[in-house]
Formats: sequence, structure tokens, C-alpha cells
Amino acid sequence: MTKPNPIPEGYHTATPYLSIRGAADAIAFYTKAFGAVETMPPMTGPDGKIAHAEIKIGDSTIMLSDENAEMGTKSPQALGGSPISIMLYLPDCDAATRQAVAAGATVVMEPADQFYGDRASTIDDPFGFQWTIHTHIEDVAPDEMERRMAAMAAEGPA
Repeated sequence: MTKPNPIPEGYHTATPYLSIRGAADAIAFYTKAFGAVETMPPMTGPDGKIAHAEIKIGDSTIMLSDENAEMGTKSPQALGGSPISIMLYLPDCDAATRQAVAAGATVVMEPADQFYGDRASTIDDPFGFQWTIHTHIEDVAPDEMERRMAAMAAEGPA
């Protein structure tokens, strides 16, 4: 009998796990907004709420469930917000931002080229999580990145 791989095939070392108020609606939103694919059908508890589900966005798995006070999991709404944001690298930041907004997201920062070589935007999803959407557009050497950051800081707030 062979020993199983300690990290299952298709998973990464770190995987976000989101506690959500309305997990079924969130899965539908993430499917429309980011092209998520359900990789594990939702398992529901006796109360009908999602106890565990898995989606994949690109090559990355995100696990999620409905919030459950008995299990100690709380949604951003229960906590008054979330200190966690999720960063996605996608092929077209602008198109992905438009798609997320069409699905119900709110733009926090419009897509713009960044000093570190990415084009990036930020959106809030309807479930209390913030997502930054990036497309890498330029390889920037560390010294050049530092120079650009200093120049941006010298300009002051926009």
C-alpha cells in the first residue's frame, strides 16, 4: 500500500478558506465574476447550509462554507468586515474587472498600471471580501521598482 501524497494532487501549500453568509450565492457570483468552477459539490449540513465546498479559479482552489457560529466560523458581515483580501492574477485585468462588476461587484480602484509592473484593480464582492485583480505587464528590476516607488511617494496622493 502506497502512502498518499501529503499535499493532494491539484492543491497548493496554502489554500484560502472563506466563511460566507450565503455560500451558495457566493459560488454563483464567483462563477459569473471570475469563471470559477466547482471542483467539489457543496456538502450540506442538516440545516441545509453549505458545510464545505470547493471552487477553482484558474489553477487555485478556494474552499468555502456558510458561516456557522457553532463551529466558530464567521462571515465578514458577522465581524464587521474582513481583514483578508484575495489577489488574482488573470490574463486581462480590465476585462475581468468589467466581468466582476457585471456579476455584482463594486469597484474600489479602477484598473491602472502600477509601478511594480502589474495592471491592477480592486473590487468588493457582495459577500464582504475584497479582491485585487492583476495582470503582469512588465518585469521590473528591484532597483527600478524602488526608484518608481520613491518617485510616486514624492508626487504625493493623487
